[in-house]
Amino acid sequence: MPKPPADKKTPGFEDALKELEDIVRSMESDPLSLEDSLAAYQRGVELMRFCRETLAAAERRVQVLEQDGDGGRLADFPPGEGAAP
Repeated sequence: MPKPPADKKTPGFEDALKELEDIVRSMESDPLSLEDSLAAYQRGVELMRFCRETLAAAERRVQVLEQDGDGGRLADFPPGEGAAP
């Protein structure tokens, strides 16, 4: 299971995604010092990795659940299905 980003506790995927969106919005609109920009970028990378790992783990779980009874063939989502709106 993916672990939360190191320097802040992240209770779940949705909270991590919201924090990442807030960081992006802040970096796009607020003038930040170099040090603050680097810290925000670093945190954003940590959150992005956490979200990717969480999504990959969820996809693996779905694949296991979709195994057929004839030897465990995995079924992937068709392209475009299962994506967030």
